[in-house]
Amino acid sequence: MKVTGFSFIRNAIKYDYPIVEAITSILPICDEFILAVGNSDDATLEIINNINSPKIKIIHTIWDDSLREGGRVLALETDKAFKEISKHSDWAFYIQGDEVVHEKYLQNIKADMLKWKDDKKVEGLLFKYKHFYGSYDYVGDSRKWYRYEVRIVRPNNNVFSYRDAQGFRIYPNQKLKVKLLDAYIYHYGWVKPPEKQGDKIRNFHKLWNTSEIEGKYDFDYSSIDSLDLFKETHPKVMEERIKKLNWKFDYPVDKKNYQSTLFAWLMWFERMTGYRIGEYRNFKLLK
Repeated sequence: MKVTGFSFIRNAIKYDYPIVEAITSILPICDEFILAVGNSDDATLEIINNINSPKIKIIHTIWDDSLREGGRVLALETDKAFKEISKHSDWAFYIQGDEVVHEKYLQNIKADMLKWKDDKKVEGLLFKYKHFYGSYDYVGDSRKWYRYEVRIVRPNNNVFSYRDAQGFRIYPNQKLKVKLLDAYIYHYGWVKPPEKQGDKIRNFHKLWNTSEIEGKYDFDYSSIDSLDLFKETHPKVMEERIKKLNWKFDYPVDKKNYQSTLFAWLMWFERMTGYRIGEYRNFKLLK
């Protein structure tokens, strides 16, 4: 079985993306890794080269900064990396620049890729998610956070990155048929110093809107609706980054700031049943 990892990145240092940790977290079960490195204003290329792995193949790209609606440029950059994957690969393992896989899941992921390798009805593999917020001690636990997404697909010309690169579809616009893995993606996109998070949001605003957020600001993490304490371990590749944490965030987990009575009821129902009413699913789950 041949597995190729792939991703894209730009300005990883400037916006504090753990791209090195993302890549190295899945590299042990990948035979190669394709990374599209965009035109950056920092030493992103240098830190990727410093990984010093023969598995990594870098392609240099230029982002189309005129695409300022819906985050479409993120999908286009994903597709650039995906198109470089050999059709001899059995699976393509996608990881974004702020996502990391815990080492405890690697062998299970590999076993399931092998299990479903020859079953062509299975077009992708689905991960569960933990969304960290504010610091490495808290995870978002409300309906605002997506619970699942496809991160492993078959490398063929009919698959494309969908909308803002959150997931994938098959041409012309078909949802992938997937199996759910007993594994999580750890999403660290909302764990940055407040000033870095403010910079990232200003930058991301430009990818979704024609207007711009003026001036610098520190992001206010306290406006979240609901959090829970994270009591497990982080991936080993994150240890050094976590040690360098230089800001503090405290949040009372018993505090709930739901937007409406209906939202609060929906949260109660989900916690009681495990079922999320009205959940958006960019995939078709196979039993």
